[in-house]
Amino acid sequence: MTALDVDGRTVPVRFRRNSRAKRIILRLDAAGDGVVVTLPKRVSEAEGLSWAVNQRAWIGDRLAALPDRVPFADGARVPFEGDEHVIRHRPGTRRGVWRDAGEIGVSGRPEHLARRVRDWLRAEARRRLVAAVTETARRLGEEAGRVTVRDTRSRWGSCASNGNLSFCWRLIMAPDFVLDYVVAHEVAHLREANHGPAFWRTVDELTPHTAAGRRWLREHGERLHFYG
Repeated sequence: MTALDVDGRTVPVRFRRNSRAKRIILRLDAAGDGVVVTLPKRVSEAEGLSWAVNQRAWIGDRLAALPDRVPFADGARVPFEGDEHVIRHRPGTRRGVWRDAGEIGVSGRPEHLARRVRDWLRAEARRRLVAAVTETARRLGEEAGRVTVRDTRSRWGSCASNGNLSFCWRLIMAPDFVLDYVVAHEVAHLREANHGPAFWRTVDELTPHTAAGRRWLREHGERLHFYG
C-alpha cells in the first residue's frame, strides 16, 4: 500500500485490478480512510498512482465533504431502524443493552460500552435479517441457506452460489424499507443469478421498495459506516 499527501493529510492508496475496467477508476473507500484505484488490464500501479496524484484536488474536496465520525459513546445519537436514538450509559443497572423511548440503554463498565452497543446492533440486525429472509424466500418458493452478518464496506448484501446469504449489520440503522429492499434483492438471486430484466421483475414482486431503497442507499448509505 502507498499513500498520497492531500492538503497535509496522508491518504492511503489501495490498488484493485479489474480486467473488465475500461479506464482507471478512483473512489474513496467506504470508511473514508483512503482511496481505491481500480486498474484496467495492462495498466501499472505506477500509472494509477500518477493519475491519482493529478486528482488530489478532487480527493481533498471529497474528504472534506465526508460526515463526522460518531463513536458509540454515552450521549451519542445513532439511528436504529431509521429513527435517531440517544445512547445512555446506565451503570447501575444489569440489563445489558436495551431500547426504550428513543434511547439505547447500556449497563456495565464504561470501557465496554462501545463493544456492547456494537454487539447488540449486530444481534438485532441478524434477528431482523433472518426473519425477513425466511419470509421472503418462502414467498418466492425458494430455500435460502445460512444467513450471516458482517461489517462489509463494498456491498450491503450478497448471495453465494450455494444459497448462503450475507448482509452488512449496519442495515439495522437504516429505515425498514431499506432492509426490506436489500433482503428482496439477495433472495431474488436464489432464482436469478444475474441482474437481468427477470431478476428485477422478481425483486419488484418481492418488495414495493426497490426504487426507494436503492435511492436511500445511494444518498445516505455511506453515512452508516461513520457510526461506531
